[in-house]
Order: sequence, then C-alpha cells, then structure tokens
Amino acid sequence: MPKLEGYHRDLSYSYAPGLFPATACLRACPDRCMRLLVSEKIRRTEDVENLLEACRDREIRVETADRVLERLSRKENCYAAMVYRKAEGQFEAGPHIILHETSDSGNMGTIFRTALGLGYRNVAIIRPAVDSDDPRTVRASMGAAFDLQIRHFDGFDAYLAEFPEIRLFPFMLDGSVTLSEALQDVPDRYALVFGNEASGLPPRFSALGTAVRIPHNDRIDSLNLAIAAGIGMYAFSQRFEGEKR
Repeated sequence: MPKLEGYHRDLSYSYAPGLFPATACLRACPDRCMRLLVSEKIRRTEDVENLLEACRDREIRVETADRVLERLSRKENCYAAMVYRKAEGQFEAGPHIILHETSDSGNMGTIFRTALGLGYRNVAIIRPAVDSDDPRTVRASMGAAFDLQIRHFDGFDAYLAEFPEIRLFPFMLDGSVTLSEALQDVPDRYALVFGNEASGLPPRFSALGTAVRIPHNDRIDSLNLAIAAGIGMYAFSQRFEGEKR
C-alpha cells in the first residue's frame, strides 16, 4: 500500500487519532475507512480487541505505525488511528449549524460533539476556516464528526444561494434580541450562525436574520465560541424538545 504522508489539507485522506475516534469512524462510515494504525505499546483491552475484530470483518488493513502515531499525537499519547477518505456531507432534514470562519480546531471539534449530542446533524462551514478534517479537529470531536453531515461553502453568499429561505439566527455581541426573546419565534427551518473566535460575525449579519445575544455580566467581554455555541444549541434544542430535529 502507498506510504502515508504527514497530514496536510490537500490530502484526500485524514486520520482519526485515538481509540474512541477511530472506533466512531469505523462505526459511522466503514466504507471510508482505509486502514487502522496501531502502536506496539497498545494495551489489548476489550475495546481494542473489538476494534481489531471489526477491522478484520470488514477486511480493513491493520498495521503497526508508531512513527506516524507519534507525529499525530504530538504531546499526547496516541495508540491507534483510523486512516479514512475525506467526503463532503449531504444535508438532511432539520436545522443547520453554521460556523463562519472558525479558526481553532479545538473549538470546531467541541462544537461538533455538542451539536451531535443535542440532536443537530447538519453543519455548514464557511471558508476560510480551520480544516474540519484536521486530526486535531477530529480528535477534539471525539469522533462525533463522523455522525454529522458537514458541508463547506466558499463564503456565506454561497450558502445563502443554496438556502435562501432558511431563517437565520446569527449570534452577535450586539444582537437585537436576547436568547430568551429569540426562542419565542422559531420556525421549523432555521440556522444558528456562530462567528470567528476573534472577530465574531461581520455587522451585515444583523440584517440577515434575527441577531441574538447571550446576556452576561460586564466582568467578561465575551464568551468562548464553543461555550456560546453550546448555550445557543441547547436553548434552541429545548424549544423543540420532543420533536425530531
């Protein structure tokens, strides 16, 4: 088989580092799994044996690759990683989560994990943005990325051209309504929009939908992006509790 390269955005494949993300990748999209990398130091626990057996059942190559794993793990220990083919998602019915020019892989991965846990499946990423297939993003999501339908758009206008009728709820520090007020009028088709960690959303977003602010005291200037997104997603998910999202 061809030699694996250190990860970079232009590759057609990526890595799901860690036992749990590797297992999640195999469970959610086995047709995209290319090979499983394991360390000589891996402990043969029940979870490891189950993963190895699942790979054998699907004829997925397993190989020892400590050097590759060391490059992926950096400062953390990593004893397994799934090599998988990249693929663009296909949106399903339900609301959208829009990440506008997100720049931190940890934030993006955490939002993926939170979105999945709260019942959101469709995530739009507006470029330029951090790579959603970067192993650091995948690991931060703990494999949740593989259960989401993630699509990429070259600018927000490209997203609007495809979904002109969807009701937007951009989260902004100077939003015209509070989160509790926004929840009083939520249609079936809606999208929650979250901006860049440093700059937030551009001013024009206040005119594109219902601009929402999360009230907090003046001891801080803003909330962390992943925290703000988690609060927003939770609030909207509870508004439709019991309904299919």
